[in-house]
Order: sequence, then structure tokens, then C-alpha cells
Amino acid sequence: MSHTAGIRQTQKLKTRQALLDAALGLLEHQSLSSLGLREVTRAAGVTPTAFYRHFDGIAALGVALVEQTLGSLHGMIGAILAETGDSEVRLDRGVELITRHVRQQPAHFRFIAREQHGGVGPVREAIAAQLRRFAQEVAAALADEPGSRGWSEEDLLMLGGLYVDHMVITASAMLDTGPDGDEEVAHVARRRLRLVTLGRLHWLDGAEPSAGA
Repeated sequence: MSHTAGIRQTQKLKTRQALLDAALGLLEHQSLSSLGLREVTRAAGVTPTAFYRHFDGIAALGVALVEQTLGSLHGMIGAILAETGDSEVRLDRGVELITRHVRQQPAHFRFIAREQHGGVGPVREAIAAQLRRFAQEVAAALADEPGSRGWSEEDLLMLGGLYVDHMVITASAMLDTGPDGDEEVAHVARRRLRLVTLGRLHWLDGAEPSAGA
């Protein structure tokens, strides 16, 4: 890549990020469905024509915000799942991860909390897809544990979804209470997640034996 091309690419990335940042700031006070393209470009200091070099419309910008907020968490959660088989350690580190990211990116997580059930279909679908991916990743990690012997893929995915749902609830609670409430919210989150873990140990107690058992 030539020096000039490199400068252009850097500027393009800066403009894209400026649009995302401007939208996020505006979304502190309104929903994505009410956000206007010109409103975003004015806040970012670019022309409407420049907007279309990066996004097809406001919905596409919203999807990019979803990916920016949740996409980076996959690797971190994957590392937590891979580094230890101790469920207590996993729970503690998972709650710590969510707490840290909510406090580092509160506007991003407020956007997710608001738009998860908002009026922009592609954004709702993008959030749901990210959460499904998290559930699948957790289920895959759980499947490798001795305690999952006899579990169906469907049940493992359900369990992964329960953990992910509780993490979403925890993030929302932290947004509601503010930093002063983090310790209490994290304490409740750990207790709830441990209850799910204890229930997991007895999930198959009443199951009928499989054929040939």
C-alpha cells in the first residue's frame, strides 16, 4: 500500500468512527428509530454524501454499533472459558468482565439495552445473533466437561443461553444502579449464576435412561 493510499485509508477509518461516535452520543437521548441521517452527519462534521461511503443507512450504522459493542467480547469470553474448568472461577471472571466493560463503555451498553427490543429490525436481529453466538460458545465449552455427559446439544444450548441471559440482565442492572451499585449487582449476579450451576448438576436426575443403558 502506498503512503497516499495509507493516509486515505486512515482518514476513512477516522470518518467512520466519527460517525459511530456521533450516533452513540445522540442515542443517549433518543432511540435509533428516531435518529436522522443529517443529525448524525452534522454531529460528526461530515456531509451526508460521506455517510453513504460507510453505511447504507441508519440501520446499517446501528448494526455496526452492535458489532463494535459485542463483537470484541467473544475473544475475551472464549479465553475465560478456555483457561479454566473451574465453574466458580469462570463465573467470577465473567461477572468481572461484564462489570469492566459496562463501566468502560456505558453508552454502548445503554444502546444495546434499548435496541434489543427496539423498532429497527436489522439491529434487533444483529443483537439476537450476537447473543446466540455467545450461547453457542458457552455451550461448546460446557460440552467438553465431564459434568455434561449425557446432555443433549439442545439442553447444552439452553444452559449456555441461561448464562448469557443472566449476563445481559447484570449489565442492564449496572446501567440502572450506576457505579455505586456495582458491588451489590455483581454479588447478586454471582449468586444467581451459581444457582444455575447447582441446578445443572441435577438436571439429568429425573431423566429416563437411554436405550441400551
